[in-house]
Amino acid sequence: MPIEDKVAAARRISELLNGIIKHGDFRLKYRIIVDPPATDDEDVQRPAILVELSGTDSPLVLEQGGELLRSFEHVALEMLRLSPDEHDQILFDCQNFRTARNKELRLAAEVAAERVRKTGTPYPFAPMSSRERRLVHLALRNFEDLRTESAGEALQRYVVVYPKDYAGKPPAPAPSRRR
Repeated sequence: MPIEDKVAAARRISELLNGIIKHGDFRLKYRIIVDPPATDDEDVQRPAILVELSGTDSPLVLEQGGELLRSFEHVALEMLRLSPDEHDQILFDCQNFRTARNKELRLAAEVAAERVRKTGTPYPFAPMSSRERRLVHLALRNFEDLRTESAGEALQRYVVVYPKDYAGKPPAPAPSRRR
């Protein structure tokens, strides 16, 4: 479902970021792009609104796997009262962190696929966001000898890569490296 008034939503995000930057004493700048151009990556859904952060405090925003970046995005999603199926409409990025993370997830998916093929046992990823889980599913969609499923609940949802005909319980998620 698209955001009805993207320009008004972008203004509200700008007001939110102005407050966060001012009261958090962050040394950050931002640029908000409504209807950004499509990327070459067919697996990445183009957001309706892209927010790019930069500045001296960029390393702080990207610490612990981009935890603060995701937090800014989460607060914006809540402020706009977007339903979970609309969360892909807004994307926050800083120093191309998301592009690098997407490449990392694709590589991890390929490594997991090889491991499952060699061992015949499922491979669980650490918990990740719905956007990241979708990317892993898409990265492995053409591997006919494997299948992927999401397991867990809420913030503890994760992807498991299985041999195609595996019939067992999902393994526990891998430890999160973000903490």
